[in-house]
Amino acid sequence: MNKPQTVDEYLESFPEEASRRLAELRQLSRTQVPQADEGLKWGSPAYSLDGTIMFIFAGYQQHANFVFTPSTLQAFTAELAGFQTGKGSIKLPYSGPVPTELLGRMTAHRIREFREDGVLWM
Repeated sequence: MNKPQTVDEYLESFPEEASRRLAELRQLSRTQVPQADEGLKWGSPAYSLDGTIMFIFAGYQQHANFVFTPSTLQAFTAELAGFQTGKGSIKLPYSGPVPTELLGRMTAHRIREFREDGVLWM
């Protein structure tokens, strides 16, 4: 199978359950930051402002990852206690609901840290 060249192709490359979840993350991303440029970076959907990545999401066999900067993740450490996290990533199992409200606040924080504090990508 060829590597996806667009976000649509990326979403379509997953089984139905995963594709639906990734489409939810895409919709959340577009709603939270409608002015962001959408594209693939390192093979995953990425959302950028002024050429700087704000966040990325990626699909895997059993879960999706939503990836922010480590500083954004750190600002929400207490609220992420129920999630597996990595350097800047939050693991979102396909079997559970998308934490839309939390991801929305994290996205707003990420935009603020970029615009006001000059925090770039990792």
